[in-house]
Amino acid sequence: MTEFDIDRRKVLKAGGAALMIATAGCSGDGGDGDDGSDSEDGSDGSSDGSDGSSDGSDGGDVPSEVDDHLSNANGYEGSVEDMTGQDSVTIENGVNEPDYAFGPAAVRVDKGAEVTWEWVSAGHSVVATDGADFSSDIKNSGFTFSHTFEESGVVLYECGPHSTLGQLGAVVVE
Repeated sequence: MTEFDIDRRKVLKAGGAALMIATAGCSGDGGDGDDGSDSEDGSDGSSDGSDGSSDGSDGGDVPSEVDDHLSNANGYEGSVEDMTGQDSVTIENGVNEPDYAFGPAAVRVDKGAEVTWEWVSAGHSVVATDGADFSSDIKNSGFTFSHTFEESGVVLYECGPHSTLGQLGAVVVE
């Protein structure tokens, strides 16, 4: 044998190390350096004097606890669906592929509103994790579970069997 003997394990180790180095800068939120403003003074450049923030039609500001809870939720796109003014609201349980989402993931309702979760696929539950105390059993398609929100605040919930797969939700009660 010579000092240059190469076996398969050495090649795989070297290849793995090279792959790790090559992809090290590809993960995480490095950002693009844009702070979200369009001009040097931090405004969005609109002529109405506003800061460019929402008018509330998308549910208004997203509370940080909702954004944190839903950061890895399937179907969550960074906004709360405004359903204020409605006495009853329906959220689908088990939507999307592969059925591990609530639709919509986050809603805003008035105090006293009844929220009904409707199962659209099998093997799901609804369990409050913060802000309220309610829980359903694991049920199949066609089942419904309702809860009336009597207190203002933020309620975080999940599907018991699928929370680690991203089936998470939130209700903001005004």
